[in-house]
Amino acid sequence: MSDKSEKGFVIWFTGLSGSGKTTISHILIEKLKAAGKKVEALDGDVVRTNLSKGLGFSKEDRDTNVRRIGFVAHLLQRNGVVAITAAISPYAEIRDESREVCEDFVEVFTKCDLDTLVGRDTKGLYKKAIAGEIKGFTGVNDPYEDPKNPEVVCDTNKETPEESAEKILKKLEELGYIKTAQV
Repeated sequence: MSDKSEKGFVIWFTGLSGSGKTTISHILIEKLKAAGKKVEALDGDVVRTNLSKGLGFSKEDRDTNVRRIGFVAHLLQRNGVVAITAAISPYAEIRDESREVCEDFVEVFTKCDLDTLVGRDTKGLYKKAIAGEIKGFTGVNDPYEDPKNPEVVCDTNKETPEESAEKILKKLEELGYIKTAQV
């Protein structure tokens, strides 16, 4: 298979809670499936419930969780599946490790400012973290390291989820992972 558009690849979403990772990934999943691609989603919350049950939120546990996501994404990708991950994955070193494991890797940073995230937060977790009621909340009192060179930056303060998905599809086409006629 020399044609990239016939291979599996990984779309790795990273960004703070509420930044749009899951919403945008769902749009991509539908478009890629409609184009005949085999697609699997590895959502951070779902993986934590099933594959990483029992892990906490220490740096070590977060790293273990992200490594597991990267391993499964690699297994899917090498078997011709488009693996779409949507997990905060706060630490650059572990994201870079996943990039090394997964041969065809497209990092998507869902960038969003804290005020917008607080406004979107229906559970009030950001407000509780800001008030000190929740410890270790990524982006408030636990670090999040912005990606240095993601293939795509979706500024979800300014873009609709559909606009962000289109931006990602254009980049996938530019990189040779999909063809215009497919999507």
